[in-house]
Amino acid sequence: MAKKDGDIPAQIVGGVAALAAGFAARKALTFAWTQATGKEPPTDPESLDVGLGEALGWAVLTGVGMEVARVLAVRATHKRMMPREAREALEGA
Repeated sequence: MAKKDGDIPAQIVGGVAALAAGFAARKALTFAWTQATGKEPPTDPESLDVGLGEALGWAVLTGVGMEVARVLAVRATHKRMMPREAREALEGA
């Protein structure tokens, strides 16, 4: 899809929202990992001192969790910044 000139403010605000969502998601994922496993998540999953299962588990959890948070934040921001007529047409379709 081609980018329109009017999308620049939405892209900037969407980027900021994605950063904030990523920060919050990282904190939530770290808390959930600590509660579930009883220890802090690995800071260096590539290290041989970290078990393969633990490293892969943390990588999958953070990868999926961060991307879900980013997509939701950007979509919500773009929808919110749409003109009212376009938003109503989108919701009515």
